[in-house]
Amino acid sequence: MGILGSLFGTDKKDFPPLPKWNPSIVMPIDKVIDRFTYYTDGKNDFVVFSRGTCVIVPDGLSDEDAKREARETLDKILNYHPDMNPLNMDDGNILIQYNHPACNIVLSEVVSNNWEEIKAKHQDALTRAEVLMTPLGPNKFDDFGIKALFGRCYFFMDATQPEPTQVIRKTKQSIEPVGVPNANTRR
Repeated sequence: MGILGSLFGTDKKDFPPLPKWNPSIVMPIDKVIDRFTYYTDGKNDFVVFSRGTCVIVPDGLSDEDAKREARETLDKILNYHPDMNPLNMDDGNILIQYNHPACNIVLSEVVSNNWEEIKAKHQDALTRAEVLMTPLGPNKFDDFGIKALFGRCYFFMDATQPEPTQVIRKTKQSIEPVGVPNANTRR
């Protein structure tokens, strides 16, 4: 990359850009699995990573193949840039979708128990030189935006140290094509 890479901050050693904040707040995986199963209506196989990122995988893969597929999905998102689409869900949680079938869930009870830390550190959840435009202005966030940035940190941690912990199998038949859950049905 040379001089241009240095000027524009795109040296390979600095790619992909990562947030400074790696929350030590633990997401309860059992509750994440319960909520993600609810949001997908139990119609998808998915892999859960150690920090709670859920990745939908094709039905019926072996556990090994499902975990490989999920790791590849996280890698695709991380190396493209994890554009997030946070959605308020009907149970008070936030579902964060990405440009591939992966999601993070921000549990309202976790936020309530850790709000002061989350609010204080949310600017460290931005990546190097990242500017997000909001109605409040560049990199100015309301409570919803602060929670979404917090949840996205877990994606970065799972993508940079991918440790798939469980493969969850669908519990219901799906007639529709498999993909990221249609959050409109669970808002």
